[in-house]
Amino acid sequence: MKLKILLFLLSIFIASAINAQEDNLSWFHVRLVESSVIPSFEKENTYLKYTGNDVVLNKIFQENEIITFRKAHPTSKNDTLKRTYLLISKNDKLLRELLKNASHVFEYGEALPEEETQVFYPNDYGTTNVLGTNVVDSLFLDYLDFLEVPKAWYYTTGSRDVVIGISDGTVDTTNIDFKGKVKVLRKSTLSKGHGYGVAANAAAQGNNGYGIPGICYDCSIYATSFGFFGSLKTLTELSDAGVRIINCSWGGSKYYETAQEAVYKMYEKGAIIVAAGHNRSWADTKGKVFSYPASYDKVISVASVMHRYDTISDNILLDKNGDYYAANIKHFLGRTIGFKDNDTTKVHHIYDISTSNLNPGVDILVPSVGLFRFSKFILENKRVYTEYESTSGGTPFVSGTIGLMLTLNPCLTFDEIDSILKITSINIDYIEDNKRYAGNYGAGVLNTGSAVKLVHDLMNENETAYIENQLFSRWDFEINAISKEVIIKNQEFTKESTFKLNSKKSVLLEGNVLFEPNEDGSILIEINQEVDVDCDLDNE
Repeated sequence: MKLKILLFLLSIFIASAINAQEDNLSWFHVRLVESSVIPSFEKENTYLKYTGNDVVLNKIFQENEIITFRKAHPTSKNDTLKRTYLLISKNDKLLRELLKNASHVFEYGEALPEEETQVFYPNDYGTTNVLGTNVVDSLFLDYLDFLEVPKAWYYTTGSRDVVIGISDGTVDTTNIDFKGKVKVLRKSTLSKGHGYGVAANAAAQGNNGYGIPGICYDCSIYATSFGFFGSLKTLTELSDAGVRIINCSWGGSKYYETAQEAVYKMYEKGAIIVAAGHNRSWADTKGKVFSYPASYDKVISVASVMHRYDTISDNILLDKNGDYYAANIKHFLGRTIGFKDNDTTKVHHIYDISTSNLNPGVDILVPSVGLFRFSKFILENKRVYTEYESTSGGTPFVSGTIGLMLTLNPCLTFDEIDSILKITSINIDYIEDNKRYAGNYGAGVLNTGSAVKLVHDLMNENETAYIENQLFSRWDFEINAISKEVIIKNQEFTKESTFKLNSKKSVLLEGNVLFEPNEDGSILIEINQEVDVDCDLDNE
């Protein structure tokens, strides 16, 4: 075991931040006494006007500017959560007034911590835009909330200088969401729909009053056909063109040594390849079947996870045979969940076999069910959503996240990006049903907001960067920081994991921290005044 820790301890500094959407807004959660008594509002300019008959509420809301009043947990069937609403106002004393003078309507309330209010919503976000700034038909894009994308947009929405390579089919360069930001290197033989959907999820233009926002919506796109499996020739062309992020929402089951060598060459040039782990039933693969290019070394492999409902009881359904099942339950790996003896209190492995190709090579998980099908929107003017697991649509969420990260710091390497994506992922080991897939679903669930925030914090000398709440027994982690300090808390690096933290200032351990690598792992934490997150970029 190699364990070397050179320096700890400095006082904790938490930087204050300003809401990127609008200054001086106060955010609250309030809970109704009864779910049947819901205050009613209508939009009037940029604020809400109370339209109910309660005299007390009418007086309170006339004296306070209300931005938002909507369900805080729109998909939950839990009684308490169903009665909980998000209230945003320009008066920080509103909550106290409601609880004091309108206790017949509101039984509880709390102010949200500042970090939960640091968000930005473009005007084409969808129905869960809590600030109500939409100017297009509302779409249900709750998977972006699940990934906490609005928190990432608080820091950046991308840059035209950052290019995402889409190797997955045709991209319509004339469409509003793509016009002026797409360069076609090679026409594709894949279906138009596939390319439209993948490109949109990665980088469809946001805040333009049309369609949907991609994750890195101000990034550029280079489009090409899918790579030849043996040589990945078209991917190499993207890399040679200076593309840092290459999305591959396709794959095959055969390994080619020449393709692995091509990946290594692109890696040396700074390219980050993100690939779909593909769609194969766990019942057939048991984690033994790999997909390429996803499973090549130095490629980020993406599989899928469920995202919508907080608990099983929130979405219990009946199949055609009259049997109960639950669908799209947050952090579960199977699309649906069955019940023994048709008893909804007894989760049973009938329906819930994952059809995402889980294996030890998977790095990260993304939503795949209930995604808006942008291709149907463009080609058929239909508003429909995916019904089954498909890693193709979710893979560009990772590519777009990397685009945001590189916008903040274009000097990040593949190894740093891979480390940050995993360190900021959401651990789903707590779900008993996931344990049969142990070691086959990567680090956890992608959290775009946390990944982008960590990049921001690591590269700013007045910020505190947190590495927390994860358990790793494998993988290699490399982090460089010039932040005021790095705080490690509730974190484990054990067994084969290696963790190298190079910090310019201080490092502090808090809470439950365990460094326990074996002979194949190592821990190295160094304080180095020469640490620099900048680099000399060769644009030639």
